[in-house]
Amino acid sequence: MKDVIFDHYQNAVSDSLLRHKSLLDIMTKLEESQAKINRSLAKSVTNCGCIEIKATKQHIPENKEPQADDYNKYFDTHLKGKLCDECRENIEDEIGNDLFYLASLCNLLDLNLYDILLKEYNQIATLGKYSMK
Repeated sequence: MKDVIFDHYQNAVSDSLLRHKSLLDIMTKLEESQAKINRSLAKSVTNCGCIEIKATKQHIPENKEPQADDYNKYFDTHLKGKLCDECRENIEDEIGNDLFYLASLCNLLDLNLYDILLKEYNQIATLGKYSMK
């Protein structure tokens, strides 16, 4: 059975989208919303300082060819700290906007967001770490 909340969300997006109905409008709004997520993340580092980026080269020992299970031991997120409440709220808002335009794109192309999520989930569940994303 389909998860009803996805269908309700897609229908609500369709009902509330007034100005940006063109494919070009939706594509550019989706790109803009993704840029705003990145900007909010950068502001969390540069303005607030609640998180830091400590980036270095990902190091895999030379003497060992790692298996898929080993990669988590060697790869770092480079993220230090934890989002403060204000930064968390800003980023959640921006991700929400991104979801809105993603649902708008799905509506325009007659795609079902839940079906896409389920397909992706099944692929990850089947392949696990071997999906290599």
